[in-house]
Amino acid sequence: MACQLPATYGVPLSRWSCPELAVEVVAAGIAPAMSPSTVRRILTHDAIKPWQYRSWISIRDPDFAAKAQRVLDLYARTWDGQPLGDDEYVISSDEKTSIQARCRCHPTLPPGVSRMMRVEHEYDRGGAVAYLAAYDVHRAHLIGRCEPSTGITPFEALVEQVISQEPYASAKRVFWVVDNGSSHRGRASVERMAERWPTCVLVHTPVHASWLNQVEVVFSIVQRKVVSPNDFHDLAEIEARLSAFETRYNATASPFDWKFTATDLNDLLARIDDHERSAIARAA
Repeated sequence: MACQLPATYGVPLSRWSCPELAVEVVAAGIAPAMSPSTVRRILTHDAIKPWQYRSWISIRDPDFAAKAQRVLDLYARTWDGQPLGDDEYVISSDEKTSIQARCRCHPTLPPGVSRMMRVEHEYDRGGAVAYLAAYDVHRAHLIGRCEPSTGITPFEALVEQVISQEPYASAKRVFWVVDNGSSHRGRASVERMAERWPTCVLVHTPVHASWLNQVEVVFSIVQRKVVSPNDFHDLAEIEARLSAFETRYNATASPFDWKFTATDLNDLLARIDDHERSAIARAA
């Protein structure tokens, strides 16, 4: 029963809990009595936890392997089977949307003896801003800017900001790893980039594979260390904080120890293929 969805038994729940399972066992006549603790012991024996869940998504990009391979090759400083030169750079870029300015009704209190930081629950909204970032994968260098919203024009402003400074201004090629967001989607974005900045090469991750984009790790750091808990008087304070963080980060950061390689990718795709074939065989 614990390994079936509650709807299978006509129970209007999304997930089982031990008390709910105990009730259903008795209602279904499986046992005259059952306590939640007994259910818990039975499930623990086989490491079954029906109250937990995780989301997943199947591969929908027909060129997933080829696109992912290109990104991983760039992280390994390779393009089309050739090593990158010293004057070629790899930028990982994306947008972190809707960073809100939440002005707390009472000042945030710092930590004290036997007391954690206290942040007032109520706040006044001071608007929201988007943070566009370009992360140099091999130099661990972060360049960002804030915009009222995302889009083609804000993204191109970020590219211009990066490509107008050294060492990118005199680079032979600058590869930009991006996802499939509307700001830089499709073949049109590749051609637009190449026409305006001939040294720039736009490289898309597969659909639903932003986890291959290293700037997402940067955004995780920004979320944990800069944005949360959110306590900003206005948008100008957010922009100043992010700018100061970039300076601090660039002074001490090292490149990420990226461990997911082309070999890992091939192993993953092989496991998925084996799983799908097994599922088809079981259905037959």
